[in-house]
Amino acid sequence: MQSNFVDYVKINCRAGHGGAGSASLHREKYIDKGGPDGGDGGRGGNITIVGNSNFWTLLEFRFKRHFRGSNGGRGGKSRSTGADGEDIILDVPIGVIARDEEGNIIGEITDDGQQLIIAKGGKGGLGNWNFRSATRQTPRYAQPGLDGDELQVTLELKILADVGLVGFPNAGKSTLLSAVSAAKPKIADYAFTTLTPNLGIVEYRNHKSFVMADIPGIIEGAAEGKGLGHRFLRHIERNSTLLFLIPADAADYGKEYNILLNELTKFNPELLDKERVLAISKSDMLDDELKAEILKQLPTDIITTFISSITGEGIMELKDILWDKLHD
Repeated sequence: MQSNFVDYVKINCRAGHGGAGSASLHREKYIDKGGPDGGDGGRGGNITIVGNSNFWTLLEFRFKRHFRGSNGGRGGKSRSTGADGEDIILDVPIGVIARDEEGNIIGEITDDGQQLIIAKGGKGGLGNWNFRSATRQTPRYAQPGLDGDELQVTLELKILADVGLVGFPNAGKSTLLSAVSAAKPKIADYAFTTLTPNLGIVEYRNHKSFVMADIPGIIEGAAEGKGLGHRFLRHIERNSTLLFLIPADAADYGKEYNILLNELTKFNPELLDKERVLAISKSDMLDDELKAEILKQLPTDIITTFISSITGEGIMELKDILWDKLHD
């Protein structure tokens, strides 16, 4: 069964050809040698992507990957310009980056309604009206239209969220997201329950809210492609604050945190510049003495809190910490 979440596609784009200019000569009763009056050709149709906040996946591009813009119209007599080719508008989720065949960034969509031309239509040719002069009063030639861009474009989606959940498989990320939002991610007691990112709106005090993303679990070696590899690590790049989750039944808390941090560093060292919070999940099985022992194993340069998504322990305190980090 294929997932409905698609975050990486390649599409073939060919913008429209520019229309040819006209080499018309003015013809009218009682007017001898009216002169050139050929109009310009129309612009070829562009291929444009537009941010749509109602979209969250690139799934539709899995079934249609070839897009062709229409050609511009020919110029006409009486200096009439040909019609522009019809543009192709493609709705994409917010957070999409478009790259050309060499991997260079064409642009990125960060706002609802934002437009980005990924393949530009060819310019229409000039009509013979443009080539008249004192010494060349009756030019009988016009320019042909130019070709539009033709290229393969890569669309890459990076989830936009305020808080990204980082942790090993089965750390309790999906359970936490379902406890603090209306999101209903798949939850089970085996690794890699989450195979696609999930987003949830977390309600805070005084009707405020922020967005939390459940990123599929990381394992040691993920930056080199092990497990789910770095397929989903890129989504973490767009999160303002990273919430590390380590379960209370972990064998070595400090080691798990360092492995997670190391994988992020190897993938993109700039991730270390993001705000970080550490939460020990499933802490309903811990007493105060065990919590104190756990804290001794963890670094002191990161805020650490204990939570239980089942009993609600520490959830409000966690929201307070995250809110403060987001608005620091």
